[in-house]
Amino acid sequence: MAKNNEIREMVVDGKKLTVYPRVSNITTGERFNSRIGADTDIIGLLVESGAEVGPPSGLEVVFKGSSGFSSLFGLLINFLPVIIFGGLILFMMRQAQGSNNQTMSFGRSRARMLPLNRPGVTFDDVAGVDEAKAELYEVVEFLKFPERFMAIGARIPKGVLLVGQPGTGKTLLARAVAGEAGVPFFHISGSEFVEMFVGVGAARVRDLFEQAKRNAPCIVFVDEIDAVGRHRGAGLGGGHDEREQTLNQILVEMDGFETNTNIIVVAATNRPDILDPALLRPGRFDRRVTLDLPDVRGRQAILKVHSAGKPLAPEVALDTLAKETPGFSGADLSNLVNEAAILAARQNKKTIFMSEFEEAVDRIIAGPERKSRVISPREKEMTAYHESGHALVAWILPHADRVHKISIVSRGNMGGHTSLLPDEDRYLWTKNQFSDMLAVTMGGRVAEEQIFDEMTTGASNDIERATKTALSMIKRYGMSESLGPRTFGKREEMIFLGREISEERDYGDKVAEEIDEEVKGLIDGAYRRAQEIITEHKTKLVKLAEHLIQHETMSGANLGRLFNDEEFGDSGFGVVTPEAPPESPAYTAAPHHPAPPQPAPSLPSSLDPMPPASVGNDDG
Repeated sequence: MAKNNEIREMVVDGKKLTVYPRVSNITTGERFNSRIGADTDIIGLLVESGAEVGPPSGLEVVFKGSSGFSSLFGLLINFLPVIIFGGLILFMMRQAQGSNNQTMSFGRSRARMLPLNRPGVTFDDVAGVDEAKAELYEVVEFLKFPERFMAIGARIPKGVLLVGQPGTGKTLLARAVAGEAGVPFFHISGSEFVEMFVGVGAARVRDLFEQAKRNAPCIVFVDEIDAVGRHRGAGLGGGHDEREQTLNQILVEMDGFETNTNIIVVAATNRPDILDPALLRPGRFDRRVTLDLPDVRGRQAILKVHSAGKPLAPEVALDTLAKETPGFSGADLSNLVNEAAILAARQNKKTIFMSEFEEAVDRIIAGPERKSRVISPREKEMTAYHESGHALVAWILPHADRVHKISIVSRGNMGGHTSLLPDEDRYLWTKNQFSDMLAVTMGGRVAEEQIFDEMTTGASNDIERATKTALSMIKRYGMSESLGPRTFGKREEMIFLGREISEERDYGDKVAEEIDEEVKGLIDGAYRRAQEIITEHKTKLVKLAEHLIQHETMSGANLGRLFNDEEFGDSGFGVVTPEAPPESPAYTAAPHHPAPPQPAPSLPSSLDPMPPASVGNDDG
């Protein structure tokens, strides 16, 4: 038919062949359908048969294929197993490569570099540590104007060690250096040097100082350096410690054969007693800056910094708050201002009043009020007389701290507390002050016995504190007339954390008996003094206790007015100071240096049948 030109058109659709004849020449029908092979060359067959293919008069052949999407989908179906297998192999290869890169990155330093244009803390944001600021400001000046110092032969300090109690502003001061220096600032924690692999710490130290050298002059800040700077050879069993390798590398990098690197290392710690002596020598840490608890002027400056931008009521006097917060660190004062702001916002106030500061301090020290706690009238009465006994003895004795606030409001584990404040920051304690404070501590127990003729658990913490104070007077401060001015026992303790580790006994059994007798004599004497005062002023005790039962709180400013039947004035409440027994008043960070001011004693009380086990929240 094709040869005779009887076919008008052929349509090839895959394996389907449709033939359209020329209807004018034949009458057999309109079209024919047939099947062909997938690889059949239909054009070639037509040409071989002698048929004329193509216009204008030849046979027209039309090819119709499946859609692109269908073809692609079919192709994917055919190759799907190969694709899955290849993807699995690729995933395994990438995982192996990532593990290899992670392993190789163990030796890289984790130090972060602060950008120079980053707005941050400056020395204006740091208050209460003027001497420490002056020491570090010289370092910043050396980096900014080295020619001024080099002109007279001065060399740049290799390192500055910041030492102080937690919360005194060591890290904040380092951040201020970063904001003022105008040079690259690297910061890292001491614990980030040590990993699970041996030698990683030393490798990270090398990488850190290589980065610092590339960006010199610069500052490297290592926070909590005691994590790697511990005294070598202190490990149990004498085995090798990975920290020792890290420390050795730090020693070499800070002051080895390579000098004049213009890298200043600033480190912070609250455990200088455990640092290796080689780390502390001049040439490595040339300057050792001690940050003490702020004095009254420092506390006022810190409160001013943290209250800036906060709407304070006119009645809030920062100088009064500073006088009433001895022993507070910069972190304590910052938390105090923030808690007061939160309390004001909770009550939808637009201004922070003095009452918010009072409540904030109470919450920080003892926790929120336990309003749901059900206290029997008898327990409330016993608590009131207990706290009245403390306050009355403190009000009478001349060398005791003044009464600041008395409360029988239940907070945390305390049924009540009596807060005492010194008239000024105290750096030394006298024997008379110790004796009067012992009598104040025993006043609660004496009041319970005289009014109720029975003993309760409310005085357990008082007795513990009195015993510690009496032991310190005899064993540490040499205040015994019979034993003389000497110490008994050698103690190893964390200087800035106040936790005793061990005590080596350097006296015999006979001396131990004498110490026990002296301690008993001090406590018994204080107990008798409290008895005499409460017996003589029993009417004042009852008057104060009845006021507490009715009103629950009493300020020290109104205590004298109550006893003299005068009209109450302003409450006079300030900030209640944290609880701390006068067990270690002569805190000595270094020989022949004055100790920081001590927190004012706070005498907590609780009449729970089973006193809590935690020290500091026990019954008082």
